[in-house]
Amino acid sequence: MATLREIRRRINSIKSTQQITRAMKMVAAAKLRKAQESILAARPYARKIDEMIRHLIVQLEISGLPLLAVRPPQRVTLVVVTGDRGLCGSFNSNIIKKVLQQIETHRDKEVSLVCIGKKGYDFFRKRGYQIDNKYIQIFNQLEYLHAQQITEYMVEQYIAEKTDLVEVVYNEFKNAVQQFAVVEKYLPLTAEEFEGELKNVSYLYEPDKLSLLNALLPKHLNLQTWRILLESNAAEQGARMTAMENATENASEIIDDLTLHYNKTRQAAITKEISEIVGGAEALKSA
Repeated sequence: MATLREIRRRINSIKSTQQITRAMKMVAAAKLRKAQESILAARPYARKIDEMIRHLIVQLEISGLPLLAVRPPQRVTLVVVTGDRGLCGSFNSNIIKKVLQQIETHRDKEVSLVCIGKKGYDFFRKRGYQIDNKYIQIFNQLEYLHAQQITEYMVEQYIAEKTDLVEVVYNEFKNAVQQFAVVEKYLPLTAEEFEGELKNVSYLYEPDKLSLLNALLPKHLNLQTWRILLESNAAEQGARMTAMENATENASEIIDDLTLHYNKTRQAAITKEISEIVGGAEALKSA
């Protein structure tokens, strides 16, 4: 049976942990709000680029564009987007499970990985999976430059025909308590992705339309990569905020139970001491 000192020490230890989890929840909430603002800020630019691409595609023969070239998928690249840290519930494990499912889906093909985030990289590296490239510790100071670097590498791989299909596995942000692991096709691009309402606007193009389309497609991919990074970052902060909130509440329940146990043990000890004193006094009277 635990002594009063041991129970008191455990209560103090849990209170210290609770302070940490409460602080981590507040930090995650602030980062989540910043990530949501970044997502909203990127949308107008993305919509305008997609609109311009739609105008160009309907006016051009696009069969010769390298980023729109569809090949039989013999070599598949999975871009795995996880976090750099844990303490965020099932955020990372859900992505790893989804990637393993995709690897099984493409088991008759040559599959390689590009890992964004330390948790995914560590998991697949230790198990001997083929990793072509990695981007770790970028979510601490996430910048648009990171999206450009990742996009540039993936475009080079696809144009050089080192891969025939690129899929991205990441957590899609819904709200602070809901994140869903999804798989999105990244390359090749298809004309159907840019279907939508065309505004009755006559553009003047400089340089020619084909050169402009070739320049806009990588920018579109940059924005897709940036959106994925922002979504994953927001989902991670939401998952961490929820996990730390649950941990804080669990700590409160444990503290309450231990405090009750401490009081009962202390009362039992006091009762025992009183009984011993009374017993001693009665013995003296009898003597």
